[in-house]
Amino acid sequence: MAGPVVSDRIWTVPNLLSMLRLLGVPLFLWLVLVPEADWWALLVLAFAGVSDWLDGKIARAWNQASRLGQFLDPLADRLYIFAALLGLVIRGIVPWWLMAILVLRDVLIIGALPLLRHFGYGPLPVNFAGKAATLCLLYSFPLLFVAEYASLVADVARIIGWAFALWGTALYWWAGSLYAVQGLRLIDQTRRAERTDHEGVRTGVPDGDTRGGHTDRHDPTAPATVDGDPGAEPEGPDPRGRRDQGGTMP
Repeated sequence: MAGPVVSDRIWTVPNLLSMLRLLGVPLFLWLVLVPEADWWALLVLAFAGVSDWLDGKIARAWNQASRLGQFLDPLADRLYIFAALLGLVIRGIVPWWLMAILVLRDVLIIGALPLLRHFGYGPLPVNFAGKAATLCLLYSFPLLFVAEYASLVADVARIIGWAFALWGTALYWWAGSLYAVQGLRLIDQTRRAERTDHEGVRTGVPDGDTRGGHTDRHDPTAPATVDGDPGAEPEGPDPRGRRDQGGTMP
């Protein structure tokens, strides 16, 4: 079944919503740290959540999926997670180690991008574990802000908020491990294909010729899968003739 068409358009309704969501990040952080207007900050966070859901629905319904949107959407989620964590840490609501664990995972993912690009692949598509992790974390932060106020509701919010935070952190790292496995499989697939090409050149057998025996070569342009998640399309054009899908990792 063919997937949605991804265009290079910039001025689409989903992209405008993503840009508005990005503009809300510094406003959210200012509300948390300067006037400590938590309820206004939570309204900004709620707008971010609603617009995140809405731009995906519009992109699918109006065929407005774009490469820019695939970049902006997870970027906004990451920035809100970082801003909320930073505010919670500075105000002493959550310990610094929670932020360090989440930031370390993103640093490792970003550090792996040059290696993927060396083998002709762009960022890997978002997997279900990554989406679930982001959802859990974005649910946890408002609850942890509410937990700062002395009341029975705050006590309940503290328990539920920490449950979401810990589950979200575990899922965040699980999603990272899936990306690592997927990336290693794609790299190994490309290496085996290149080895087959080189052996064919040395022996004089045309590439893909099955005479003299069965070949088990995998096409490096075919998407790979990891636990049911679609793999990354290669980027390009380059000497191997691959092209970029434009996916992103949350």
